[in-house]
Amino acid sequence: MPHVTFIHGIGNKPPAPRLGRNWRRVLAENGLDLDASGVTSTFVYWADLLHPAPLPETRYEDARGTLEVEAPEIGMRWLVRSTGAEASFVAALADRVGLDEFASDDPVLPAGVEPDPTRERVLLPWFVKRRLMKVFLRDVHHYLFDTEFSPREGETYSIRREIRARVLRAFDEGARRPGPHVVVAHSLGTVIAYDCVKRLPDCPRVDGLLTFGSPLGIDEVQDRLRPEWTRHDGFPAGVRQWVNVYDRLDPVAGVDALLANDFRRQGVKAVVDVGAPNRGAWRHGADKYLAGAGLRDALAGMLDGEW
Repeated sequence: MPHVTFIHGIGNKPPAPRLGRNWRRVLAENGLDLDASGVTSTFVYWADLLHPAPLPETRYEDARGTLEVEAPEIGMRWLVRSTGAEASFVAALADRVGLDEFASDDPVLPAGVEPDPTRERVLLPWFVKRRLMKVFLRDVHHYLFDTEFSPREGETYSIRREIRARVLRAFDEGARRPGPHVVVAHSLGTVIAYDCVKRLPDCPRVDGLLTFGSPLGIDEVQDRLRPEWTRHDGFPAGVRQWVNVYDRLDPVAGVDALLANDFRRQGVKAVVDVGAPNRGAWRHGADKYLAGAGLRDALAGMLDGEW
């Protein structure tokens, strides 16, 4: 029977069991019931490595249309300590996602000033956008540079090393199933999934990769995946199919939404990019994608072995 490994993205989350149930619930409510189809799943949870406590279960994004964005004002002392390649990476990535545009706390544009549709991707107050992009910046940096971080007193983790270990355990569980084994990853989770399947020679079998809301199209992220990643041969060996679902108004994926040209298989385009517009002000939310036909149809086909 098919098996799905889910990997969440940036920001704090509800407790792991609640988050896993919610992803499956959203899929089921919109026509893809994994339980009814006998599809098993594992959830890779890593929010506890960067946040002292999970979100209360009552505060969570709901695909039915209500949304409470969790955007805490995170500390930026880590940025002060960055030097050399790390400092250059952070500066370039901050510019790429337009963090400088969110400098004002005023949520209202000055009179007579219209939003620039090429840059204004998140229809939220600027102070909320800035906080969200700072969370994105920190989480991406800490993973790609394997930063040591202490989310709670007495606990310190090498972020990438610990997340990789959790991913490999989950992938091993999926690979032991008859298959197909499909990895469904959101946001920074797509970078984590790709890092493991492409860069770790002992990575267990992954048949299908479904990414959504992915920052893998960003040049600065790709550069940190070298030397294993190249534009000519960036498609991970062993993966039979890779579908990438995006919303161009997603502030993370929308920077460079298309992956087919950047992750070729021996020079040939192999990633299938699927545009799937989400609803609401915050287009990056996992539930928005999970409720959409683009992701749901792609996942259903992969689980049926339609390679």
